[in-house]
Amino acid sequence: MTLAAFLSVCLIHLLAAMSPGPSFVVSARTAATEGFRTAAALAVGFGLGAALWATAAMAGLALLFELVPALFVAMKLGGAAFLLFIAVMMWRHARTPLPEAGDLNPRGPLAAIRLGFLTFASNPKTAIFFGAVFVGLVPAEAPLAVRAALIAVIFCNETLWYLAVARLFSLPRARNAYGRFKALLDRAFGTLIAAFGLKIAFS
Repeated sequence: MTLAAFLSVCLIHLLAAMSPGPSFVVSARTAATEGFRTAAALAVGFGLGAALWATAAMAGLALLFELVPALFVAMKLGGAAFLLFIAVMMWRHARTPLPEAGDLNPRGPLAAIRLGFLTFASNPKTAIFFGAVFVGLVPAEAPLAVRAALIAVIFCNETLWYLAVARLFSLPRARNAYGRFKALLDRAFGTLIAAFGLKIAFS
């Protein structure tokens, strides 16, 4: 595998990671409501989810989805249901006041990692994306070390991007702005998450 092809995969994934989606919405809200440390752990969960789908694509999961469409449909519906659950929770707690900075009671790191992982893993179409990229740019004879390096870069891309999002939305000015419009923003975020879930289910 050439260096140019390797860098192309990394760049394509970075651009995909930066595109808006359910992970961005969950990251921004978590950073504003639970602080940077929790959102940072969430970012690690996103990175693990990306690494999972990339590994699965390399193992041929995208091809398996084509051969067994029912498996793909089942995973899509399960992922959509999880995102709809998150959306309902956002709407239910939209009017709950944002706690003061000193009174934050964030979820633990493991819980945040789990939420990030499940949020990212809720979209099996990511495996299709990775499968398409890998088929075009990663030769079948690419050594295991190169494949492992790609998985590592994908994990880092996803994690570092969402660490930046976490830092931005956990800043006092962002947090204060979120607090002033929390009910409106939570409902908007919940609606976006629900829309993403429905898009996954019916596309």
